[in-house]
Amino acid sequence: MSLQERCPHQELRDGLVVIDAAFKADAPARYARLRELGPIHPAQFHLGLKGWVVVGYHRPRGAQPPRPAQGRRHAAEALAAAGYVLNKPSVGLGAQMMEADPPEHTRLRRLASAAFTPRRTAELAPRIEQIAHDLIDVLPAAGEVDLVKAFNAPLPATVIAELLGIPEEHHLGCRRWSAQALRVASHEHRAALTGLHGLLADLVATKRRSPQDDLLSALVAVRDEEDGRLSEEELVGTALMLVVAGHESTVNLLGTAVLDLLQYPDQLRLLRERPELMPDAVKECLRYDTSVERSTSRYAAEDIELGGASVPRGSMVVVALGAAGHDATQTEDADPAVLDVTRPNARHLAFGHGIHYCLGAPLARLEATIALRVLIARVPELELAVPADSLEWIGSGIIRRVLSFPVRYRTTGRAGGAA
Repeated sequence: MSLQERCPHQELRDGLVVIDAAFKADAPARYARLRELGPIHPAQFHLGLKGWVVVGYHRPRGAQPPRPAQGRRHAAEALAAAGYVLNKPSVGLGAQMMEADPPEHTRLRRLASAAFTPRRTAELAPRIEQIAHDLIDVLPAAGEVDLVKAFNAPLPATVIAELLGIPEEHHLGCRRWSAQALRVASHEHRAALTGLHGLLADLVATKRRSPQDDLLSALVAVRDEEDGRLSEEELVGTALMLVVAGHESTVNLLGTAVLDLLQYPDQLRLLRERPELMPDAVKECLRYDTSVERSTSRYAAEDIELGGASVPRGSMVVVALGAAGHDATQTEDADPAVLDVTRPNARHLAFGHGIHYCLGAPLARLEATIALRVLIARVPELELAVPADSLEWIGSGIIRRVLSFPVRYRTTGRAGGAA
């Protein structure tokens, strides 16, 4: 029986799972059907790119590097061996660890980690809470608003901009560029990356001349006896990665988390009554509907067998991070299809795995924990202003994001609802 016959609701062309806007809008259900059919499937992605998508939990963990490889050099070699011709260079996130394999990745991560410390992240908690309250304070006491524009997007954008030391006059531009940078099938994608790169290159030069108490200055200054310093290109690439990944992933996490809680009112009510559950609730939201739907692209550095499929050298392979959290083999305590904020061990791959585990994961969890706690306390009445199935989702790329989130709400005064 063909995949089309076994999975009649799946949109297919030429035997491929087509991961387009329609797929992404219904991604959890689509991945659930695919997971029942097998651990790996041939797929077509944005811009017509073809490859393989890996689903499940244990299988994605095994699909991480070193094979397939994801570094730029490995990818170019593998694609050339497979007969691909690249007519023009791609625009990416620059020289940074997401697009590197060891030993280059090891060096970049060690140097970035030396500046992006747990202590620096923890010290941001009071400021994150202040930003969350400020955003709610400027809202009318009741009404209707797009939660993405009013809360979900400006909070993490302000946090990452202040952390890096980006001047306030550039905050709005950075937010717009960051939102466009991951919409890889859009016309704005290349222009957004170019704009961000130029701004950050200028800031790196400024911080080198006049360092301040911010992360970008720390990245400029960090030095390791074994690994030396970050080059100019590596500094800009790392900063660009932090802006885009640090902003977008949290915007999306807040959006999917609030949407999921509105669809599970008993869980939302429980968090209002027991706000101390919020750290575990954030982990559960990451498992249930992750903001980063799939991994960055990897390319088979040689012919490999993966999940029973023969993957030729040069093939693109992506890991469905969002699907992994619904694999019944890794949730022993409750039904993985149900949101349960009391789940004691919400295992997920939302931040990746292994050497490419997200450097900013602690910051994303901290932001989401504080932001959701403040929102729930300060906005006791919150509901969708449109049917959930009419929401528009981003149609391409690795992230899962609702583009607009109209809600009706009523706020409380700060004194009566402090988190």
